[in-house]
Amino acid sequence: MASISSGHGWIEGAYFRDILDQPAALRRNLATPAPGGLAEFAAAWRASDKPFVILTGMGSSFHALHPIAIRLSESGVRAIMLETSELIYYWAGLLQPETVLIVVSQSGRSAEIVRLLELIGERSHLIAVTNDVDSPLARAADTLCLIEAGRESTVSCKTYVSSLLALDRIANILCSGGAVGFSSSSAAIADQVESYLSDLREHVDEARELLGDVLHMVLAGRGPSLASAGTGGLIIKEAARFPAEGMSAAAFRHGPLEMVNPHLFLLLFEGDSRCAEMHRRLAADVASLGGKARLVSEHQQSGLSRLARTSESLRPILEILPVQMITLALAAREGREAGAFLHASKITSID
Repeated sequence: MASISSGHGWIEGAYFRDILDQPAALRRNLATPAPGGLAEFAAAWRASDKPFVILTGMGSSFHALHPIAIRLSESGVRAIMLETSELIYYWAGLLQPETVLIVVSQSGRSAEIVRLLELIGERSHLIAVTNDVDSPLARAADTLCLIEAGRESTVSCKTYVSSLLALDRIANILCSGGAVGFSSSSAAIADQVESYLSDLREHVDEARELLGDVLHMVLAGRGPSLASAGTGGLIIKEAARFPAEGMSAAAFRHGPLEMVNPHLFLLLFEGDSRCAEMHRRLAADVASLGGKARLVSEHQQSGLSRLARTSESLRPILEILPVQMITLALAAREGREAGAFLHASKITSID
């Protein structure tokens, strides 16, 4: 049952409770044994010519694939990200016997996933990342990685961060040939999320003040932070019913810069040293043109947008937290319960 948060004015519904459950979900994920057979598969894979890898999913499950796609590419693996809807209708020719599929689906039973399973048959090695052990995806998997996020009511939050953590473990195993599971940064991530959420009310109040007259939002980054930009734009529309777009920071300069006005807010994920200075310049340029911009990184003074230090591939777990605070703030501004669906459903059954 939803309730009004005393003294703060937002409605604490199921989505709010799922946000608070994220540290526990991550700890369950960390306690889960490594996927059976993955280390052996990785060792054999690294000892031979590496196969072609397709990484696929829909919505936040698709965006969560950015960090592992980069990790695989950096280790010399040919990898491509494709939305499952595009894969099944336009790119199915890539589904060859040597293809390895990494499929992320929280439910494991959405319309696109079911159609994909019909297409691949026995032709590809399938690594499945899902929250449902009884789903069609889990049953079809050659290698099953359960994210153990627990039941999630509506908007992806704890399933998203748990998928990111599971994919980081898979990347560690595949890129090392089977020798590594969770990294040293993984052990601290649940505590870091819990520490950030301990100041949730202050973060939401800061977001409400920051977004007072904002009418449109853009979220941008590069590299692994494209996961945060894409998922962030999605959940702001989904949880707060507010116009928001996720894109690369470079793409923002190629046209959308013309949208800058006093009612536009740009949330920039600063990322690592390769692109951080470019992002700082973009934030300054948006401010000089009369818009609003805020950087998200471990270097910020603001509690809302200040992150703990972690690895590059796990940073999106922390980057999505300020976005979740923004969804609560925007919904409260309109007197609505964040994450309460009107038209959508948790599992998309029509493709």
